[in-house]
Amino acid sequence: MTTIEEKLLQAKVAVEAAQDEALLAIQFHETWRPTIADADLRKRMGHSFATHSFHIIRMALRREVLLALMRLWDKDSRTVKVTGIAELLRDKAFFGELVRQRAGNLGYSFDVADRMREALEPKRDRILSLIRKYTHGKEHSTVLDRLTTLRHEQLAHRQTRQPTDPAGLQHTDEEVEEFYQDTLEIVELMLSVFLARAFDIAGEAGDVYRHHAKYFWAGVCGERTEGHPLFKPFAE
Repeated sequence: MTTIEEKLLQAKVAVEAAQDEALLAIQFHETWRPTIADADLRKRMGHSFATHSFHIIRMALRREVLLALMRLWDKDSRTVKVTGIAELLRDKAFFGELVRQRAGNLGYSFDVADRMREALEPKRDRILSLIRKYTHGKEHSTVLDRLTTLRHEQLAHRQTRQPTDPAGLQHTDEEVEEFYQDTLEIVELMLSVFLARAFDIAGEAGDVYRHHAKYFWAGVCGERTEGHPLFKPFAE
């Protein structure tokens, strides 16, 4: 039988993996976002032959965002499975051992477990609340269900036998954006609770990859972008 200490170690490994997967999702998301949010970029692409490849790249980036998110919510026990980590946090004995270890790591000569519990409980409760939002809620749970089905039938596999009605797989960019932000918050909170790591993953990492994407897509705009080696200003 797996001991609580072993479960805690496994959870920490899973949280590390969740951070890597979340960073991958951010890379794809921040590179994809200008393709729909930057009106000047879309106007520059116009209806040329190059625009066809632009749409392929945009579609591929979006696909990878969804796959990265769904890997975080996978139900396989061998994967990251944020829902599985949440199940552990619901276990009083497990959470108690986590609090004890975190307090002990501080190295104080006096017991600070009560204060550590006070600090960790709100974060644990927020994680559980966000998980419930997509697993037990009346409105948002269908988002996870639809994206899971999409992943199984079209993204990770190409199902041909009795696939779900395409209408049942539809989702809006607004729904995915909310799901994306909530998932990043879950990972950020888990990093804090399990690894004592303060990482504004959406803000800090997002800023880096937004900065990189800005320069990439400026290059795509070509010789009409000032600073391009072949810059040609518009004729007056």
